[in-house]
Amino acid sequence: MKRSISLLTFAGAAAGAAPTLAADLNVTVEVPKLTVAEYHKPYVSIWIENPADSTAAGTLAVWYDADNREDKGAKWLKDMRQWWRKAGREMSFPTDGVSGATRAPGPQKLVFAGSKGALKDLKPGAYNLVVEAAREVGGHEAVRVPFVWGKPGKPATVKGSSELGAVTVSVK
Repeated sequence: MKRSISLLTFAGAAAGAAPTLAADLNVTVEVPKLTVAEYHKPYVSIWIENPADSTAAGTLAVWYDADNREDKGAKWLKDMRQWWRKAGREMSFPTDGVSGATRAPGPQKLVFAGSKGALKDLKPGAYNLVVEAAREVGGHEAVRVPFVWGKPGKPATVKGSSELGAVTVSVK
């Protein structure tokens, strides 16, 4: 009996040594339906930015024409200028867990697990979630939504004015 208690004590101590930050980042990006003569789904990049110096802390998602023949869709990624300068040009595409196809108009709900990708090594603190959209024969827009990583809180929402609708972020 004494031996089983010491094993339970050891298991409890080991569990206490594990990282305490187990959070997910829930994001909703509204792609607005635009009434224009020639509509193309937007290319979208979603990344985390350090608010103090505006450096990229990690890319979460990039939506583009990944199925384009000879991967010609990737050549237009640089139209998302802010993301491209800060993080995109150093990446190769397609990138597992990051790149995907463009999305149709409507709300796009995403959950980024804190134990994977760009969030895995993100230190607790204040950040901006940046969503940037560029559309062929259309416009360009970027919105920043502040959030605190490592501290669950109320959702924060910022509304775009043309290429993006509401962007909502919450840490769960």
